[in-house]
Amino acid sequence: MPAPERIPTRRVSTTDVLTLLAKGELTVRGRLREASNAVLYCTVSLEDEEAHCVYKPVAGERPLWDFPDGTLAQREVAAYELSEATGWGLVPPTVLRDGPYGEGMVQLWIEADPEADLLALVEDEEPGEGWKAVGFAEVGEGRTALLVHADDVRLRRLAVLDAVINNGDRKGGHLLPTADGSLYAIDHGVTFNVDDKLRTLLWGWAGEPLSPEAVERLTAVAAALADGGPLATRLAELLTAAEVAAVKARVAALLASGVHPVPSGDWPAIPWPPV
Repeated sequence: MPAPERIPTRRVSTTDVLTLLAKGELTVRGRLREASNAVLYCTVSLEDEEAHCVYKPVAGERPLWDFPDGTLAQREVAAYELSEATGWGLVPPTVLRDGPYGEGMVQLWIEADPEADLLALVEDEEPGEGWKAVGFAEVGEGRTALLVHADDVRLRRLAVLDAVINNGDRKGGHLLPTADGSLYAIDHGVTFNVDDKLRTLLWGWAGEPLSPEAVERLTAVAAALADGGPLATRLAELLTAAEVAAVKARVAALLASGVHPVPSGDWPAIPWPPV
């Protein structure tokens, strides 16, 4: 299948986007070949509304030794639900539905701003003002450079979200800053494992106190995760009981410690390749 062609579509209203994604007619336009699993670029249309989207059919998932087969699409949707519960809106609208190749995840396509810089490699030993250090990386010919990310409130919120969903693969290419100043994050298939799998480029705040905003939002998430709560009920439709219990435990642990997590040492802390 050829690479996706950018097709002009009408702008869809925010209030209708989930209905459009869930009930609209999916038309496959191309495939994103750099992805390890099947990722199809589509348009979705319903009545007079149309938008770009990504469709990841369960049938195209590559089996992983540490995740049950056929569950990555549900984890993508669960990450969206958790993001919505924080009120930060960091994950594009995402639904689970049937499509041309069977059940899968359908997510609103986000056009990233190519001028936005959130990650960099610098020659200095310390990050400059407005940047946070991740660690040193080999850049070839025996040289190393310091990997840094922006000291950005949007990234800090995402670091908290990733800790809650136990994201095992937060790469730079998963960050989509937009021209209007929003930040979205994608590719959440390897999340919600019951074991500590946190692997991310966003370690710049490791060990630092959580912001008051993060504490407030995590407290609200904890309430929504209580037995019978709306988030607990929704996650139970997408994850195992043990995985939902692990989410509750991670939120409680973050609130009890009051700080951003640090690498455990039991799992590679930074994904490879990092982008």
